Amino acid sequence: MTGTGGELGARAARSRALAVLRVRSRALAVALLPAAAEVILLTGAATGQFTGQGWDTARWVVGVLAVLVLLATAGIALVVARARPAASPTVPVSERSAPDLYRMVRDLADRLDVPAPSAIALTPDCDSWLEDRTHPAHAPPVTRAHDERTVPGARSERRQAVPAPVLVIGSPFLWWMRVAELRAVLAPVVAGTGPSAQPDIAAARRFVRGLDAAVAVADAPGRGPLTRGVYAALGRVARLLLQGCREHAALMERGVATAAAERAHGVDYGPRIAAQEQVGLAYAGWDRLLTKVALPAWRMGRWPSRLDVGVAAALTELSRRDRLADGFAARLGERPACDLLEEPGAVDEAVSLLTARLFHGGPAEPGPSWAPVDWQAYPEEVVDRTWRAEAARLHRVLDSLGVSPSLDPATPDPGGPTLARVLDHLTEPAPGTVPTVPAPTAPPDDEDHKNDEGHKNHGDGADHDDSADPDPATERSALLAAGLTAALAREEREGNAGNAGNTESAVPQGARAQGPDSALWEDDLPLFPLQPPRTGRELLAAHITAMICCAAVDTAGAAPGLDWLDGPTLLLDGERAADLTPKVLSLIEEGDPAPLRAWLAESGIRPEKPVRLV
Repeated sequence: MTGTGGELGARAARSRALAVLRVRSRALAVALLPAAAEVILLTGAATGQFTGQGWDTARWVVGVLAVLVLLATAGIALVVARARPAASPTVPVSERSAPDLYRMVRDLADRLDVPAPSAIALTPDCDSWLEDRTHPAHAPPVTRAHDERTVPGARSERRQAVPAPVLVIGSPFLWWMRVAELRAVLAPVVAGTGPSAQPDIAAARRFVRGLDAAVAVADAPGRGPLTRGVYAALGRVARLLLQGCREHAALMERGVATAAAERAHGVDYGPRIAAQEQVGLAYAGWDRLLTKVALPAWRMGRWPSRLDVGVAAALTELSRRDRLADGFAARLGERPACDLLEEPGAVDEAVSLLTARLFHGGPAEPGPSWAPVDWQAYPEEVVDRTWRAEAARLHRVLDSLGVSPSLDPATPDPGGPTLARVLDHLTEPAPGTVPTVPAPTAPPDDEDHKNDEGHKNHGDGADHDDSADPDPATERSALLAAGLTAALAREEREGNAGNAGNTESAVPQGARAQGPDSALWEDDLPLFPLQPPRTGRELLAAHITAMICCAAVDTAGAAPGLDWLDGPTLLLDGERAADLTPKVLSLIEEGDPAPLRAWLAESGIRPEKPVRLV
């Protein structure tokens, strides 16, 4: 180990690992106490020292207790040993599909004088780590031959060997970073395989992971009363042991990280400082790409199949716009790390599908209502169809509210879906006039939806209380927002049940509703929603904006577009349109259409013309 800091970290890690193992030893000693007491009592009886009825009763009681405790201990140990530890959802990368990447990692491990990772996997995140997957539930133990150079004169033989941890790499790094940058960033991570091979640290980690997995097993639902009680006791014991070794385990991992960082200090240290800037930039671009670009497509039942290519384009665009990031564009002429893959397109597609599954809850395989989309088709297949689907939903809700269409005899389709109908309806009536909008007594076209639990979770419908809504809005806006939320909730339920009528207005079949309560998938993959469910005002603003964009495309020659940093956008004469949010909110919150109408007139958009819906 090089450096005092590394030596101290290694010693601290091993010391804390021994402390974790002492917790295990003490627990075993406590479990053996009744058996030890029984041995003492039996020995006393055999030597004639513990005789009499009282001692006989004590031997029977202690013996039964010892048997029960030993059986319970054996059961808990079996569950801890066999429970499957949690594994991060990743896309495995075989050596055949990325020989250059494996060669780079092995060369890095040789320079660091540590064991090479057993495998490489990609994760849809901007982070890298080592993950132990030695549990039989994750992968069978591998066999390898002894290196005859290690033991001179020894005959090569095959035996079971515990594999090294798996190296998990954030997929955005491969597409944004250059090869030298990726190597520098991975050096401290790969250096962690050294402490992982230390027997005490490895045993302590296995014990902690087993306890954590046992807690998950104990908390699993769907058991009978008796079984539930047994597993509840198991969970209490596992939690007690976890509490006893939690601090030691945390300090052990801190020591391992310190030792790994110190070991990697002399390898690519200079490039690593510059590469760390790219880590933060990649994280910002990846988060923006998912929330602004990918999420609208997922809501449409489409998933972008080249997300990692998209993050590279987004960060390149950021470099062009941001003065502070301008210097980052100069490095783009160097070899990108994705060149280390034989088929980067196939890997990107697999990562993109996993990303959609983790952050939105889509199916595991593509289908009619869950189709991939490439970036060239995104404006037409996602942006335009989203606008028209939302505009159609907006007019369906207006129909259910009894709002009259805006009749214009000069148009080919008098009474068709027009932007003017929306503007006229949401315009606040003059003082002294009485609104003519009927208040709905139930969500549109769904009489019993008001009693549905899923509808209550969305907080809208017949029971909607405008006074409890913190968003400022006129009475008409609040009613329209409630109707849109109820309609969207109904479509979501129909989509989840496999009865959706069209892919534009329904979530993917097999996907669960996106929300804080969606903790697990049907295949036990965690679900991490990018954003909380949209409020009624946000939904209304999105639908009105979509209607404006449809009118712009159909009456002013505008076109749907894609902005890598801001997502779907409207292009007027090839230029990005101004932000419509303040003008739309003025209409929603104050009933004032003047700012929006002025912009429409300036842009040549005719609100009285009917638009094409899906």
